[in-house]
Amino acid sequence: MRLLPALAFSLLASTQVIADDAALIRHLAPDINPVAVSEAVSAMKCAQKNGVGESASRLAIIDYTIPSRQQRLWVVDLKRQKLLFEEYVAHGKGSGEDVPNAFSNRNGSHQTSLGLFLTDETYEGGNGYSLRLQGLSRGFNESAMERLIVMHGAPYVNPSAAAKLGRLGRSLGCPAVRTEVAQPMIDTLKYGQFIYAFGPGTAKLSSCRTENLSLAGIPATHRYNKGWAHRQG
Repeated sequence: MRLLPALAFSLLASTQVIADDAALIRHLAPDINPVAVSEAVSAMKCAQKNGVGESASRLAIIDYTIPSRQQRLWVVDLKRQKLLFEEYVAHGKGSGEDVPNAFSNRNGSHQTSLGLFLTDETYEGGNGYSLRLQGLSRGFNESAMERLIVMHGAPYVNPSAAAKLGRLGRSLGCPAVRTEVAQPMIDTLKYGQFIYAFGPGTAKLSSCRTENLSLAGIPATHRYNKGWAHRQG
């Protein structure tokens, strides 16, 4: 079956945008696994194609195949073409020791969830300044809001202590970061940006299939596509 010229051009243009953004990220952060970059950009563009996070310009990538004692979280500003953060991040205590080997979307598992997240609002909670996350990947993380999976700072994200312990301290499933960087990182990512957690099985999310997207549970008024740009830090 031959594609109509307009449709074929649209597909080629979309593929080129993905390739360009992936190339930019690899240039800015050459230590990131290229597969993780490709998956993250493809998942982000798929969500935007389906009307979620259309105004997003910032993408955080977490590679949970890397030991917790190493930096495995990168935040890139695609619009300004800048690497904003290269940081440590904790995983859930139910996910394993230094390198996580178990992941879950189940409440009470205390495991890390993989997949694409859309950032939400901030609040002050038991872990201080925190960022709510909406899971977009069906079967991987759509229970994030119910599970209270948020980005926050934590004193147990301590690289010096990790060198002696053999791993970072662990969360209850949240992507916790060093307390010193929590507020600036959260302010960079709040209100409709993307976080992609890469790990075993996430390859299926790089193909833009609606069955991989948990979009139905996001009210249109909460998609942060319009009217939020002025609130971004």
